[in-house]
Amino acid sequence: MAIRNRHAIGGAAGLALLALAFAWRWMGAPALQDAGEAAPTPAAVPLSVPLVVPDAPVADADEPAPTPPPVADREDAAPGAGLSPETQDELESAVAAAAAAAAAGRLVAPAEDSALGWYQRALEIDPRDRGAREGLRAVVEAVVEVGHGLLDRGEIDEVDALLATLAPVPAARSAVDALRARREAQPRVAELLRQGAQRLAAGQRFEPEGESALDSYRAALALDERNGVARQGLAEIEAAVLERALAAASEDQFDDADRLLALAATILPGMPSQLSTRSRVLDLKRGRADGLIQAAGAALDARNAGAAEGLIARALALLPDDPRIADLQSRLADARTYANQRPGDVIVDPFVDREGSAPRLVVIPVGEFDMGSPSGERGRREHEGPQRRVRIARAFALAQTETTVADFRRFVRASGYVTDAERGGNSSIYDEKSGRIATRAGVDWRRDYLGEAARDDEPVLHVSFNDASAYAAWLSERTGRVYRLPSEAEFEYALRAGTTTRYFWGNGNPLRVVGNYTGDGDRSRTGRAWTRAFPRYSDGHFGPAPSGTYPANPFGLFDMNGNVSEWVEDCWHDSFLRAPDDGSAWVNRGCARRVVRGGSWGSASEQFRSAYRTPSPPDVRSARIGFRVARDL
Repeated sequence: MAIRNRHAIGGAAGLALLALAFAWRWMGAPALQDAGEAAPTPAAVPLSVPLVVPDAPVADADEPAPTPPPVADREDAAPGAGLSPETQDELESAVAAAAAAAAAGRLVAPAEDSALGWYQRALEIDPRDRGAREGLRAVVEAVVEVGHGLLDRGEIDEVDALLATLAPVPAARSAVDALRARREAQPRVAELLRQGAQRLAAGQRFEPEGESALDSYRAALALDERNGVARQGLAEIEAAVLERALAAASEDQFDDADRLLALAATILPGMPSQLSTRSRVLDLKRGRADGLIQAAGAALDARNAGAAEGLIARALALLPDDPRIADLQSRLADARTYANQRPGDVIVDPFVDREGSAPRLVVIPVGEFDMGSPSGERGRREHEGPQRRVRIARAFALAQTETTVADFRRFVRASGYVTDAERGGNSSIYDEKSGRIATRAGVDWRRDYLGEAARDDEPVLHVSFNDASAYAAWLSERTGRVYRLPSEAEFEYALRAGTTTRYFWGNGNPLRVVGNYTGDGDRSRTGRAWTRAFPRYSDGHFGPAPSGTYPANPFGLFDMNGNVSEWVEDCWHDSFLRAPDDGSAWVNRGCARRVVRGGSWGSASEQFRSAYRTPSPPDVRSARIGFRVARDL
């Protein structure tokens, strides 16, 4: 029981000593000796007891210390060691006296009645007594903590006295060395603190580099990491840096604000003031970025890609992860690709030298597709292959419908152009009596498929490749834009509109009305029917229908297949070997035949396949061939 009580007393005294030391440091120093209750006076107490204090935890004063085994069985006892009852009483008295001295605040003085002295006396009696060893360690730690407090207030003489007192105690060596190093650095630290104060007064908080108050206080802390004056100086500098960061952000100088926030984080890492200021800067960033994002969207809506690009770049620098910016970047890329347009936009170019405008155009999205027919496709012809991958790399727009009679009339009246049918005096029509295509004199673009007067909203017929090219050239002159016939690749790409099937609607017969095709329900004026038609299909027209009668395809284009076949720019080649793969037209000088794409109102069912193509001389005119124009963007 005596040994257990001795350990408990030592542990409780240790806690009391540490509490006393911290209170002393922050609230002022009580006397290092006190005229408290008298304690037993030990015999001569040498200050050089050879002992080593292990790194064992101090016992909790509120919990009973574990009962040690008898002294003779202790692991820390020397072989055969033991104490007589008288010596045990003397040891217990010394430990109790040490605890009483500690409670009274007599840590090191007077030497004959101090906690330090009594614990050393106890350890003289039994160098291996755990309570005395823990108590002595607590005394040393408390006294050293007091010493640090004295240094904080600049009481150097008192620190020197403590160091002299503790110097002979081997158990105090490590803690004393740290206190001594701090004590010896004080002259240089004081010089650095004076320098820091002067630089603060001169406004040199963190600039110029190497000659700022920040440099001075950092150097002081490097020598004395517990120095409160240096830390207070750093806190003042940090506050000034954060104030400047907020001011910079308020003026949209966010790069400067970020740099200052980063600097503040190096001054006093993790301070709540930095988190608060960073949050306020971020709010300002978001507000500014919101304005830039809205302005960029408005610029794109106004087709001003240049202005939008600059606004997007500024918003991106502020909020790089904002999903709205990614959307704007996509829109900007489209604007660059499509000349400030977007896929699906409808363009109407006004004439620059007179009233009027070009036909309505649809912006076609760039992309890739497999051109031609696969080898196993039913109805395939050899000149539809080999199937190959083509990238439509050049953005273009395509007329929403075939060129109408009204469109072509404006051209002829304005230019005085004479068509190949007019010069040749004839064209081919559908002969109702024979049910065949026949050549008839006096037929030109003013006539329909029967050779009768054509309606203005019908696709123009009886026009050759030459006539279609002349019309595109005239539009270029009138609008200042580059109009032309589409390339064969562009035409098939726009016809398929993302599909890969035999027909653009699927692989089998159409199950609903999708265009003007030969159906077994179609009837001519005299009741004639098609012999090679889609079963159970009727679109309401035996010949060409007015442009735009049927639903548009996914690209927003009408009658890309059916109604009338159409001229394209390419010369005819018997296969796609060595054909361009960028969507451009394949043209050879002096080619004798051009390409016609798409089926017409009178085509056989397999001719409505998306890959269908056929050759024709450039001066041919027919009741089944028309055209539409394309425009470069």
